[in-house]
Amino acid sequence: MRALITGVTGQDGSYMAELLLSKGYEVYGLIRRSSVEKFDRIESFMERIELVEGDLTDQSSLDNAVHTVQPDEIYNFAAQSFVPVSWNQPVLTGDVTGLGVLRVLEAIRRHGPKAKFLQASSSEMFGKVQESPQNERTRFHPRSPYAVAKVFGHNTTVNYRESYSLFACCAIGFNHESPRRGMEFVTRKVTHQVARIKCGLANKLTLGNLDAQRDWGFAGDYVRAMWSILQQPEADDYVIATGKTHSIRDLLEIAFSRVGLNWEEHIDLDPKLLRPAEVDYLRGDATKARERLGWDPKVDFKALISMMVDADLRLVRNSLGSTVAAAT
Repeated sequence: MRALITGVTGQDGSYMAELLLSKGYEVYGLIRRSSVEKFDRIESFMERIELVEGDLTDQSSLDNAVHTVQPDEIYNFAAQSFVPVSWNQPVLTGDVTGLGVLRVLEAIRRHGPKAKFLQASSSEMFGKVQESPQNERTRFHPRSPYAVAKVFGHNTTVNYRESYSLFACCAIGFNHESPRRGMEFVTRKVTHQVARIKCGLANKLTLGNLDAQRDWGFAGDYVRAMWSILQQPEADDYVIATGKTHSIRDLLEIAFSRVGLNWEEHIDLDPKLLRPAEVDYLRGDATKARERLGWDPKVDFKALISMMVDADLRLVRNSLGSTVAAAT
């Protein structure tokens, strides 16, 4: 089996690449040309995958990638995926996160119509939730340019499945994290700053809304579900979630207590970090994934945050060690 992963250098793309390699796939990763190359997430297995240049804003590069690789499966993780940035760069977000999906599907339709396609949709599409928990039939009410773009990509995938009989599926992933999460995301922002505070490099962590609640899971568990979606006899869409919700306060409690600190002594609130339109509560119903895919998450929320704090402690301490070594 041969797979093409867009966004292979990101959190989900790197976990998916590892999973597919363990299953004996030939793995191709789509990367866009950049003045700064960042391959840290795939460094340990980079020699085992093939990198292909391409960009979700450039149709010809996607056509060439699909035509050249001729993949059996395509996983689309590439996106402008940080919600706050989407308010400052809404056009870019719409072009990459929304129209980018359309361009990938067009490349498949033209050059690889037998390939199975997985679109990484997002729980942010539910936004101002109409029911709880949210499942595959819950109406979307997006509350950010990012979420609007994700709805476009999701509905475009469904449209191409119904219009061109492509094996095109959507995984509506609720928040999923790991030590590979980008520093800009709240979970990693918390765990990394906790490590810095524990090591004496900082004293405060600045946040916005502490009351927002999310359904958080482990990215490694979620890519297992995404792979399983493409192994089904028929193309369909699935919610991937733990079904359990936690607040930012819960996140802080677990992260700070992991290193023996009281979070309330280290938090500053900044109203400028509040979203123009907040998504207050998300909780997924993954009944369909459990029943049809046989999927269940293995890592719970406390274990996930503890894993991330431990990884960031190692990162910060190694960095301190390198600095001391360099100074001597």
